[in-house]
Amino acid sequence: MEANAPTEKLWTRNFLLLWQGQLVSILGDVVYAIALGFWILAATGSTALMGGLLAASTLPRILVSPVAGVIVDRRDRRRLMIWMDVIRGAAVLAVAIGALAGFLQVWIVFAAGIIIGICGAFFSPAVSSVIPDITGKTRVVQANSVFSMIGTGGNIIGNSVGGVLFQVLGAPLLFLFNGISYLFSAGSLLFARFPRVEHAHAQTHFLTDLKSGFSFVWKIRGLRFLVLSAAVLNFFANMAIVLLLPFYQRNPALGPVKYGIAMALFTGGAFLGMALTATVKIPAARRFFWFIWSGLGSTVFLIMFPFVGSFPFAIALLAFSGFANAVLNVLFMAVMQLAVPQNMRGKAFSLLGMITQGLTPIAFALAGVLAEFLPLAPLMSACFAVTLLVGVPMGFAASLRRFINFDPEKDTIESVS
Repeated sequence: MEANAPTEKLWTRNFLLLWQGQLVSILGDVVYAIALGFWILAATGSTALMGGLLAASTLPRILVSPVAGVIVDRRDRRRLMIWMDVIRGAAVLAVAIGALAGFLQVWIVFAAGIIIGICGAFFSPAVSSVIPDITGKTRVVQANSVFSMIGTGGNIIGNSVGGVLFQVLGAPLLFLFNGISYLFSAGSLLFARFPRVEHAHAQTHFLTDLKSGFSFVWKIRGLRFLVLSAAVLNFFANMAIVLLLPFYQRNPALGPVKYGIAMALFTGGAFLGMALTATVKIPAARRFFWFIWSGLGSTVFLIMFPFVGSFPFAIALLAFSGFANAVLNVLFMAVMQLAVPQNMRGKAFSLLGMITQGLTPIAFALAGVLAEFLPLAPLMSACFAVTLLVGVPMGFAASLRRFINFDPEKDTIESVS
């Protein structure tokens, strides 16, 4: 039981504090990623090393996720999020100081990436699990749309100016901004108050609690089918996505500024998709239709993108893809938050992250190596084409349809298992 019943208002004080902190933090993450990617390529000229850095940052997060989920369900989520922001801020500030002082080494960047990844393994499920508690179940879809819009808004702003800022200010000042942004997020959370989760099995052994999370996720057939498919989809999609930056960096007609514009258009399309789901209520019975067609549309646009010679047409395809991808992700997140009990959300979201992103480090590393030998455009398009082949059968899975169309007013989790 919760200490305080969740309000059905969307823009509560707690939601706003969480929202503003994440907006600044995400903005910092975007400019940091752009600066770091171009810094690595400028310092080493190696896409393999860039892919290795991303893999090193992602792997610890995936390995820690199951344990992190159990801890999120057992601990004060607000306090946990504050500490994760403080630690990430300190790690990034160390990178910034090294860059400003002129002694930054690649190994320092790798170490910071590992720390950021581990902290993210705790922070992300904590945020996902707390959203329904501070908005109420009737506002979950809208809350996820609005909350996702801050991430997208941060990406739009960050990508729009990140390439320009990198050329004007350089990487060190952008690293510094990201470190400060984490501390701002932590400061915002100091003033927030989230409902307490009373763990139903507070005395349960840690490993037993961890096993219960696996059992819960695995028993739902539609969810099981979705996460296993998503693991394969994300492997090939991440291979292609990580190559976007070197795709622009290697082409003299493109470069950092146009990379920023392209990413801003992609996230701008996503912003519109989230705005749609925030303002237009999609009936539970129609969720699956929107879910499948959004996924297929997004993938088709991305297959075409690398071979489009016209820059305006290429970024238009990215915008359409971002729009469709946002609709798909908002619907999935909303269903998860509606279907998963409060005291299971941390474990469930962490396990989903581990399974669906488990192959991501390999994808990043493999993409970086392949990019040393293969032309980028056909490599990216081929990866997206494989995701299309894997995704088509999902449209015919009855168990997945039942899960995505879950309605808490009519269904129980057992009825869609």
